[in-house]
Amino acid sequence: MTTERTTDVPTPGDPSTDQHTAGVPLRRPAVLAAAVGLVAAAAFLGIAEFGALLLGGAGSPLVAVGSAVIDLAPAGAKNLMVALFGTGDKVALFVLMTVLVAAISAGAGVLERARPPFGALVFAVGGVLALIAVSTRSGSGTFDGAPTVFGVAAAVITLRLLLRRLRRWEAAAAVPSASPRPASAERRAFLVWGVATAAVAVVVGTASRVGSSAMQAVAAARRAVRLPAAATPAPAVPGGASLDVDGITPYVTPNADFYRIDTALRVPSIDPADWSLRIHGAVEHEVTLTWDELLALPLEEHMATLSCVSNEVGGDLIGNALWLGYPIRELLARAKPTGDADMVLSRSIDGFTAGTPLDVLQDEGTDALLAIGMNGEPLPTEHGFPARMVVPGLFGYVSATKWVTEMEVTRFADAQGYWTPRGWSERGPVKLESRIDTPRNGTTVTVGEQVAIAGVAWQPHTGVKAVQVRVGSGAWQQAELAESVSADTWRQWVLRWTPTAGSHRIEVRAVSADGEVQTSVERPPAPNGATGWATVTVDAK
Repeated sequence: MTTERTTDVPTPGDPSTDQHTAGVPLRRPAVLAAAVGLVAAAAFLGIAEFGALLLGGAGSPLVAVGSAVIDLAPAGAKNLMVALFGTGDKVALFVLMTVLVAAISAGAGVLERARPPFGALVFAVGGVLALIAVSTRSGSGTFDGAPTVFGVAAAVITLRLLLRRLRRWEAAAAVPSASPRPASAERRAFLVWGVATAAVAVVVGTASRVGSSAMQAVAAARRAVRLPAAATPAPAVPGGASLDVDGITPYVTPNADFYRIDTALRVPSIDPADWSLRIHGAVEHEVTLTWDELLALPLEEHMATLSCVSNEVGGDLIGNALWLGYPIRELLARAKPTGDADMVLSRSIDGFTAGTPLDVLQDEGTDALLAIGMNGEPLPTEHGFPARMVVPGLFGYVSATKWVTEMEVTRFADAQGYWTPRGWSERGPVKLESRIDTPRNGTTVTVGEQVAIAGVAWQPHTGVKAVQVRVGSGAWQQAELAESVSADTWRQWVLRWTPTAGSHRIEVRAVSADGEVQTSVERPPAPNGATGWATVTVDAK
């Protein structure tokens, strides 16, 4: 007898041939659930940022939470961020926030798959925290929390819908007979919906951030501003203010290169037509100044070097620019401070405050300005447009309020600026400092070939009269000093040096106009500015 043997031939497209229909569970479903959590987070940000766009840029939970982190962070954390990332500290903060949000969102996706509705509750709790951050920001409006609410709703809906499709895929893969559709179809549905939702969220969110109507309107308003000529122009910059040395810092810092350190995660957008400055508090007459009134005043130009208290010895958080504005002392004279007032608490539209000594702002020799122009053009938006404070001789944290809208005359005993309760001194006079721009630390120079050791030195409002350089354990040598417009600006300096073979340590120190020699004592920026000598080491071969 012959036994006939038959072999089943699979039919193309037959569900029974699908690789996920053989009763084998779906691989790594937790990873897919984590991806769902990330898509839900993208949906939250996309919808929230779109809602913020409709509100003219207000109510962004991303900006509000980031700003809250900046406000609540201890001084040490702020110092570390600036030390590590310099003017890129805000970008670094966004990156850290993105990583943290991604990790939490991925975890929420895994949690929702395993223990619903706890994953959705994670997004809800995050939304509440974001809502608190939004509602407590300076100048927040009644509806500013709406983008966050809609964003959380979008995240929860996305999370549940995509996980429902993931469960269908899992069921079809594990028990094919119980599924009305093959696993391949469920897989396609899950991937299509997931990818499409993520793509739409990213596009909408990105477009909303880039296309903020408020930012565009203010940019257009800034372009339309025509600064009046200064009634008191600054002296012309002499040719001798700039040394012909490769690698040295320019005497005037271009606007695009001017350092930016502030607490504004989103640059405030202020239409000049809506701007005003209020001077109040311990005064005989409260003063309100509008943009048109400010433009009509006899404005002055003044060249001044500004620096950040976070600047390390030898750091670059410093710049020199030509400022156009109106003397703050004249505005205070209108208001007539009373009693024992000794401080002006200035406020930015974003809530930042700075406490500045009243006598400094009233001093005729200080040239403190309510500035509207920078290097011949309206203030860049990121540097305070439409108006900011410029006070030579003081670190920015106690004087250089950007986007300023208020000055309250008060006392140091009764009020504090933003950074004082965070561990910084209530008064911040700029220290006598110098910096080596060239040669750079770690570079190699040629034996016997003349090298220009050069840089800048400063002590605004006092001035620098000498710069001294020491190579190795040798004697201090007098550097050549460039000219300057005033004591309020830095001065370039250079020493010509012919190196011998070997490694050389180069130090620099400055001498102020009143005879003070820059200290060698090394101190960190906190609480009132770094000290010490800038040093580089070069190899001569």
